Amino acid sequence: MSRDHVAGAEKADKPGAPLDKPYLGFGLGLRPAHYADILEGEPAVDWFEILSENYMVEGGRPLRILDEIRARWPVVMHGVSLSIASTSPLDMDYLARLKALAERVEPKWISDHLCWTGVHGVNLHDLLPIPYTHEALEHVVERVARVQDYLGRRIALENVSSYVAFEASEMEEWTFLSEVARRADCWLLLDVNNVYVSAFNHGYDAKAFIDAMPAERVIQIHVAGHEHNGSHIIDTHDHAVDDAVWDLYAHAMARLGPVSTMIERDDRIPPLAALLDELAVARDIAARVHGQGATKGEASVRARHAGSGVGAAVE
Repeated sequence: MSRDHVAGAEKADKPGAPLDKPYLGFGLGLRPAHYADILEGEPAVDWFEILSENYMVEGGRPLRILDEIRARWPVVMHGVSLSIASTSPLDMDYLARLKALAERVEPKWISDHLCWTGVHGVNLHDLLPIPYTHEALEHVVERVARVQDYLGRRIALENVSSYVAFEASEMEEWTFLSEVARRADCWLLLDVNNVYVSAFNHGYDAKAFIDAMPAERVIQIHVAGHEHNGSHIIDTHDHAVDDAVWDLYAHAMARLGPVSTMIERDDRIPPLAALLDELAVARDIAARVHGQGATKGEASVRARHAGSGVGAAVE
C-alpha cells in the first residue's frame, strides 16, 4: 500500500468528511498463541484486530510478527487505555505512542471503549461505566473531538458490559452512545455480547439497544463468550459464543446491514481452528441474513466444515 493511498484514506476519514464505512468481512483478534499457525498457513480469516497496548513498544518480536501479519491481512487497532470518559486530562504520552503505532500499522480504523479506566495517573485496568447524563455527554464529546483532531482520523467507541447503573443517569445507554457518535462525528464498535450481558444484568430489551444504533456509524461488531451465573452475567471472553448471543448477532446484521465482524477471545484461548469454527458461524449467519458471507477463505471454510454441524444453532 502506498503512502499516498494511506494519506488519502486518512483524509477521507477525518471528522467532517462524508461517512464512507469500509467492510472487511470476518476477522479474529490477533493473539500470540496463534502467531505460528497464522504465519505458516492460510487461515480463512479476512482481517485481524490487534490490542494496541501490546504493540506500543520500541521493538522486539511482537512488532516483527505484526509487520508480517499486516503485510498479508488488513489490521485494525483496538485499545483499552484511552479512558475517554475520565475526568483526568487526556494522556498525551499515550496518544503520541498510539499515533506512532498507527503510522506504522496503517490500520483501517482505531477503536477503544466508552468508559473510564483510571484517574490521577492510576490505571485501574478495568472498563468502568459512567452515568448517562447531559453533562457527561458534553464531556465525552469534547474529549473525542480532541483525540480525533490529534490522530487526524475518526475513532470508534465500543459499548462496555456493566453490572451497576447510576441513579443520576438521564438517558438510556443506547441514546448516549448514539448522541456521542453523532455529535463527535465518530464511529461505533458494537459489542453484541456486551449488549446481551448488560441487558440481562439490568433487565432491558437487548434488541431495543440494537435497533437504536445508527447503522451508518457502526463500523465493527464484536461477538464473544461470557459467564452466566444465574442472577447475573460476567463478560469474560473465555467461552465460546453463546447461542443467545448468536441470535442477537443475527438481529444486528438484519438491522444494520453488512458490518465487519470479529470473534473476541482473551482467556482460555483455544486452538486457532476452534476460533475459525466460530467465525464460520458468523459467516453463515451473515449469508443467511443478507448474503455477505462470501469473503476471503469462504470456499475453504465451507469445505472444511461440511457435515461438521457447525452453525446448526443458527439454521
